[in-house]
Amino acid sequence: MVLVILPTIAFIIMNSFEKHMVTSIENELSAYSYSILAVAEVEQASLVMPEVLIENQFNVTDSGLYAFISKPTSQQEINNGAFNLEDKILWQSQSSFILNLPDILTDLLLDEFASEHTPLATGDKSFSTVNIKNTPYFIYSFAVSFSDEEQDFPIIVHIVRDKQTFIELINDFEQQLWFGLAILMLIILLLQLAWLMWTLKPLSTLQKEIHAVEQGKAEKLTSTYPKELSKLTNQVNQLLVTEQKQRQRYRNALSDLAHSLKTPLAVLQAQSDISAVNQEQINRINSTIDHQLKRAQSAGQSSWLLGIGVTPIVDKLLNTLAKIYQHQDTTLKLSSHKNLRFKGDEADLLELLGNLLDNAYKAAKSTIKLTIEQQGELLIICVEDDGVGIKSEQIERILERGTRADTYESGHGVGLAIVRDLVKSYQGELNIGNSLELGGASFTLRFSTS
Repeated sequence: MVLVILPTIAFIIMNSFEKHMVTSIENELSAYSYSILAVAEVEQASLVMPEVLIENQFNVTDSGLYAFISKPTSQQEINNGAFNLEDKILWQSQSSFILNLPDILTDLLLDEFASEHTPLATGDKSFSTVNIKNTPYFIYSFAVSFSDEEQDFPIIVHIVRDKQTFIELINDFEQQLWFGLAILMLIILLLQLAWLMWTLKPLSTLQKEIHAVEQGKAEKLTSTYPKELSKLTNQVNQLLVTEQKQRQRYRNALSDLAHSLKTPLAVLQAQSDISAVNQEQINRINSTIDHQLKRAQSAGQSSWLLGIGVTPIVDKLLNTLAKIYQHQDTTLKLSSHKNLRFKGDEADLLELLGNLLDNAYKAAKSTIKLTIEQQGELLIICVEDDGVGIKSEQIERILERGTRADTYESGHGVGLAIVRDLVKSYQGELNIGNSLELGGASFTLRFSTS
C-alpha cells in the first residue's frame, strides 16, 4: 500500500502544484496587460505609447518578459487570408525586438482556427503556449477597445513570458518531492518491517523452539507467548508430556511382560529331562520374545520430538565393540561428518548400528567401513565389510515381510529382522547388497531429517 499510495499522492501534488503555478503566471501576465493599458492612449485613430514602461523588464532586450499590441483580425480576414501580419502589429516593447512577432501571430491565429474559435472579441482573454525558435513561451492576450467621439479603436494586448524558468521550477520541485517521498517511503517501510518483526517475533520463537524439540535439544516449549498463542503452546507442551509418559509406560509394561515370561521359561530350561524338541521350542520362544520386545520398544515415527547427535552414539558403540572384538584383527574405517542428527530415539539408533556392526565384525575378514553422511534432507548410514557377501536370493528373503533373518550364514542373519522392522517404523529405506570397494556385504540405511 505504501508503494502504491505515496506515488499516487506525489502525482496528485505535482499536478496540483503545476496547475497552481500556471494560474499564478496567468494572473501575473494579466496584471502586466493592465499596466500597459494604463499608459496606452489613442489620438486621432492612432495608438500612442510611452518610450519607457514602468516595468523595467519590458525595456531590456531579451529579459524574458515581452509585450506587443496588435490589431484584431476578423473571421472574414482569416477565411480569405487577405491581410499582412506585419501591418497588424501596432506596438512592441523594447525587450521583444528579438522575437519574430508575425510568426507568433500566425501561431495564435492557426491555434484559434484549429480550435474552431472565433477571433478575440472585445473583453475576451486567452492564455496559451507558443514555441519561438524551439523555445516554449507563455502568451496572454486581452482584447480591448478605446472609444472616442468619432469611432472605436479595438486592440489586443499580448504579454509573452519565457517558459524555461517555469519548467526548471517544476522540475526542481518534482525532484525534491520524489526525493522526500523516497525517504519517507523508506522510513515507513523500515518502521513497518520493525513492527512486523516485533509482532511476529512470537511465531519465530515458536518455530525455533519446535525445531529444537524436533532435534532433541529441548523437551518442551519454555518461552512466554502472548495470549493468542499461549493456549496453543500449552496444549503442545501437554501433548509432549503425555506422549513421553505414555511411551515410558508402554516400555515399562513390555519390560515387565518380558521378565514375567522369561522366569517360567528359565525354569523350564533348567529341567534335566527336557527333550531336544521341547528345548528347541523354548529357545524359539526366547528368541521371539527378544525380537518382538525390541521391535515394540522402538520409538519409531511417534517420536517426532526426538533428535539426537549421531557422533556421540557412534563413538560409544565403537568403543564397546572394540572391547568385545579386541582379539579379532579387524580394522574399522569411519567416515562421518560432524553435527549429523538422527531424528529418532537413541535406543533405536544404537539397535540399528549395533546389529549391523556386530554382523559386520562376525562376517569381516579384516576390514569394516562405516560411512555416515547427510545428502539434502536424508541421513545415510552405510556399513560394509570384506567378507563373503550375501547371495541375491538371501537378500530377497531378508526383505520379505514376515521372513526370519536369523537362519543365514554367520554374521548376516542375527538382528537383521530387527533392523528391517526399525527402519520400517521410521519410514526409512534399507538397501542390502555387496560392497564394490570391499567385496563383502553392504547395508545402506536412509532416513529423512525433515
